[in-house]
Amino acid sequence: MELTWLWIPATLIAAAAQTARNAVQRSLTGAIGTVGATQVRFLYGLPFAILFLVIVLAMTGDRLPAPGPGFISFAAMGALTQIGATALMLAAMRMRAFSVVTAYVKTEPVQVAVFGLIFLGDPITVALVAAIAIGTGGVMTMSHQPGNFTRGGLQPIALGLAAGALFGLSAIGFRGAVLALDDGGFLLRATTTLVWGLALQSLVLALYLAVADRGGFRASLRLWRRSASAGFLGAFASQFWFIAFALTSAANVRTLALVEVIMAQIVSRRIFAQDATRKELGGMAAIVLAVIILLIGTGTG
Repeated sequence: MELTWLWIPATLIAAAAQTARNAVQRSLTGAIGTVGATQVRFLYGLPFAILFLVIVLAMTGDRLPAPGPGFISFAAMGALTQIGATALMLAAMRMRAFSVVTAYVKTEPVQVAVFGLIFLGDPITVALVAAIAIGTGGVMTMSHQPGNFTRGGLQPIALGLAAGALFGLSAIGFRGAVLALDDGGFLLRATTTLVWGLALQSLVLALYLAVADRGGFRASLRLWRRSASAGFLGAFASQFWFIAFALTSAANVRTLALVEVIMAQIVSRRIFAQDATRKELGGMAAIVLAVIILLIGTGTG
């Protein structure tokens, strides 16, 4: 049975979970700082990822795939760039509206398409180019609003765009890691990559926190309920991102993931009391059009 279409619901589930996780992490930055809020995604997410892997192994009866040098290199690339991207994104969110920073970050499909071609040989189709162009245009329409430069200045824009680039490299790294595993079905390979990625990230951040920010880690322990929620949502979102990466190109996944901008706008209105402007609504309409073109172009519309 052909299951490649599963990348669509997997991406939508991942985008929804990631929007929720971003909101929880954003609420933690004021209490435990940017680095403290960054680490909860990884340190608190690892136990959940291990649980996911145990469940998948029990369901499939397969053996744990043996990682090779290629897998470890790609996993390290994905893990390290994701740490940097998350920290930059949260720093930007402290300065600017949640939905608009998400829009800056979501310029990443352009970089993902190029990185995917260079590192993995993923094809770039006419439909994909059109979807990226229209979707990115919508994102930029949302981000360039009157008052953007007075409300935070250029710094949150630069941080958001840099986060998008690092998230793009992270997507390519993790897709490369999933593809580098020779054993097991797509679900087992995706979950194995998730555990390795979070383990590497937890190790790096634990070392950093032990040296430079013990207070941030202790603060996350005091707020363990919210920290655990962010960790679970992060691991849950990554599980479905990796499932999607196992089934189609990272560019397809990250272009469809532009719907997260719309989800973030809903969160901004309901939780952070931040209203949408006409330009933001127009940008969201462009994103919807881009998603339709992408799905038609991949034969799933």
